[in-house]
Amino acid sequence: MQTGFLNSLFYTTVGTAVSVILTVLAAYPLSRRDMYGRGVLMFLFVLPMFISGGLIPTYLVVSKLGMIDTPWAMIFPTALGLFNLIITRTFFQINIPEELLQAAQIDGCSDFKFVTHVVLALSKPVLAVIILLYAIGKWNSYFEALIYVHKLSLQPLQIVLRDILTLSTFTTEMSTEQASIFMDVEDARYIGFLLKYSLIIIASLPFMFLYPFIQKYFIKGILIGSLKG
Repeated sequence: MQTGFLNSLFYTTVGTAVSVILTVLAAYPLSRRDMYGRGVLMFLFVLPMFISGGLIPTYLVVSKLGMIDTPWAMIFPTALGLFNLIITRTFFQINIPEELLQAAQIDGCSDFKFVTHVVLALSKPVLAVIILLYAIGKWNSYFEALIYVHKLSLQPLQIVLRDILTLSTFTTEMSTEQASIFMDVEDARYIGFLLKYSLIIIASLPFMFLYPFIQKYFIKGILIGSLKG
């Protein structure tokens, strides 16, 4: 349990940081009206929503890159979320005027410095949104671990909880004769349900504590980022 919790914490922290960086670096150029070919690039980003390679090609790519049974298999294959990219791009289009960029360029500010010193400072609401969405996705990540990670020492909390739930379900579904060998039938069922609800609370606690601190930014960012596409 402890190893799974620490693994999930690592995957969530590092994975969220990587995803947020990639999302900002992709969304800002796509929000610039003076970027040549941004419509084509946006089309290429959206295309996988309708035409996906599927599980086998994805697994082959991850395998060829040597990420099977490594922590990076939990981070890079799902590093960029299209929904978060669209929200961030829309937020930049609405809230970062071109005049602000032109004024910064007159003062000798480069594009990278403009993003790190101006854009990020004005984008706290949308950053809170994508950080929370990415973090929840990474924390609850189950399928990637099931496919790409087989070492027990690298499995996240969700796989550990699945194994515990499987054992508890087996206990609650035992016949009367089987259950009487170990414990009373009602006790076995009670322990099974207690395990299930306890695991739900354990998996939900980190974000129950985190959400109140970023709630105002989350609501503002999700509304502003969805005004136009």
